[in-house]
Amino acid sequence: MTSKKQNKVAKIDIGLSENDRLKIAQGLSGLLADSYTLYLMTHNFHWNVTGPMFNTLHLMFMDQYTEQWNALDLIAERIRALGHPAPGTYKEFVKLASVKEIEGVPSALDMVRLLVAAQEATARTARKLFPLVDKASDQPTADLLTQRIEVHEKTAWMLRSLLED
Repeated sequence: MTSKKQNKVAKIDIGLSENDRLKIAQGLSGLLADSYTLYLMTHNFHWNVTGPMFNTLHLMFMDQYTEQWNALDLIAERIRALGHPAPGTYKEFVKLASVKEIEGVPSALDMVRLLVAAQEATARTARKLFPLVDKASDQPTADLLTQRIEVHEKTAWMLRSLLED
């Protein structure tokens, strides 16, 4: 006979309040949604870029979507470590993301412009979490946010440099 206690999940006691864990997980869910939307946009542009900069952009976009893909797991697993389910459907991502999906196939330079904006938006989403994370003394999330912001800012700079004369 299985007791109800055996099915009960152990209480999380990692030094963060239940309320702080919930708020941080909600913020990270927005970051995951932005990150997934950015990943999908970058991969789409990799597939569909054309023009004189094809080879450069095709390879650059591949490096960027690969990095972005690997980051998705880190963000989702942090949400899980905080005791909450990570969003994982397109419907949830559309609702949570500040980065909007792109329809159609933009020109190569418009792809770059759109990616700059999406990289910067994702950095802003991560940065907005810092006050809550700092107040809660959640160093693992702060470390993750710092790493993600650094990548997004550097990638935006590299993309932006392609737009200069």
